[in-house]
Amino acid sequence: MNRAIKILSIACFFTLAFWIEPKAQTKDTAMVMGIIQRGDTLIHKNILEVTVLPQRTFNNARQERRYSRYVNKVKKVYPYAKLAGEMLQEYEPKYMALEDERERRKMMKDLERQLLDEYKDDLKRMTISEGQILLKLIDRETRHTSYVLIKDFRGGVSAVFWQGIARLFRNDLKAEYDPTGEDRTLEQIVTLIEVGYL
Repeated sequence: MNRAIKILSIACFFTLAFWIEPKAQTKDTAMVMGIIQRGDTLIHKNILEVTVLPQRTFNNARQERRYSRYVNKVKKVYPYAKLAGEMLQEYEPKYMALEDERERRKMMKDLERQLLDEYKDDLKRMTISEGQILLKLIDRETRHTSYVLIKDFRGGVSAVFWQGIARLFRNDLKAEYDPTGEDRTLEQIVTLIEVGYL
């Protein structure tokens, strides 16, 4: 009797295995690359990048509030930095294609007028610390400091003038973005924004 149950169990198992296996194979029809090493096939497939950041720990509530305010400032100015990067990509080739200096100046005046009409009020309401963050993020998005951008598009005299104005407000247009050093916290916050966590 025991033997009959064992045989019946084995027969049911094999019947189920053959019945389930073809269905499982037909569901996945994606082709993937494989590498054969020492007789073993290894699947090679690109996967999405996963960002792992250290967990934030705070020594006290004051530090946590400071960090939270910093995050809010970054979230406020980051869209403007992204816009600057997109605009540079769009307008730099057009600007460089113009050979006449007068046409270049006209293009910059028109663009400046358009930007001021649209964003002047928002930029006026920014605090000094938000301006500092914006300058760093513009460097991150464009891979050029604000000083270099002004110098390239408006000239050296204009760049020196605006650097002087920035210094009055404790800013530096020549400050470079350092994602692994001074600006590491800023880079982590921006990364969290980009992946949709913040």
